Amino acid sequence: MNRLATCLIAALSALLFAVPAVFAQSEIHISPAEAASIGKEIWRNECAGTRDGLTSWNTGENFASLGIGHFIWYPAGRRGPFKESFPALRDSLRSQGVELPAWLLEAQACPWSDRAAFMADFHGPRLTGLRSLLAATVEQQARFAALRLESSLPDMLSAVPVGARAAIRANFYRVANAPGGLYALMDYVNFKGEGTSSTERYNREGWGLLQVLEEMSGAGAALSTFAKSADRVLTRRVELSPPARGEKRWLPGWRNRVATYAP
Repeated sequence: MNRLATCLIAALSALLFAVPAVFAQSEIHISPAEAASIGKEIWRNECAGTRDGLTSWNTGENFASLGIGHFIWYPAGRRGPFKESFPALRDSLRSQGVELPAWLLEAQACPWSDRAAFMADFHGPRLTGLRSLLAATVEQQARFAALRLESSLPDMLSAVPVGARAAIRANFYRVANAPGGLYALMDYVNFKGEGTSSTERYNREGWGLLQVLEEMSGAGAALSTFAKSADRVLTRRVELSPPARGEKRWLPGWRNRVATYAP
């Protein structure tokens, strides 16, 4: 077990089911090298490791996707079913001592109103500078991803009946204990969320980390079982998604991504 796994498991071992106040006081201690390595993997998964991919706005969506984890940022007056995460990343970078441009510090919402405005400004000073900032802070963004994972278990356990918590907790530990397991957990929770939001559902079915852990079988290697469960959950999401969103086009890439979780 690597040092990051040891620290996380030690922090989690105090939890019987879900005690957010206790868990919030623990920390994942991740070395700069570990953070940089996992951050580069997330960047490769989300943006193909490209600099331009650090600032994206997908066709048909009403939000910008920024950083190695394509953290969501909504324009003023826009909201959707997906959890906004870029403002929290911005705050995390600032707390880690990263110097941010004034426009980013002052922005109350994504300053581009839609994809057309975003693309028109793609090579402008704000987005060019933002890409430089994001490319230079891979380690810090990975630390933000680790903190999100740190809070995910108590959030997930709190969202399910008491009788379902032991299996979810056990599957979380199975994956976290496996070599490469923290990468898989960190990547997926930043990829598709915790799975606790009632708005992140199609036909009442979610697609976050909670759902993947719920649907893991009890047998087999942890990471292979986790990857197969993630594939099933994402396939179901696409099958239930509104046809107008055209999510079928994303499924091959999603499957390739979760396949990297298994050794």
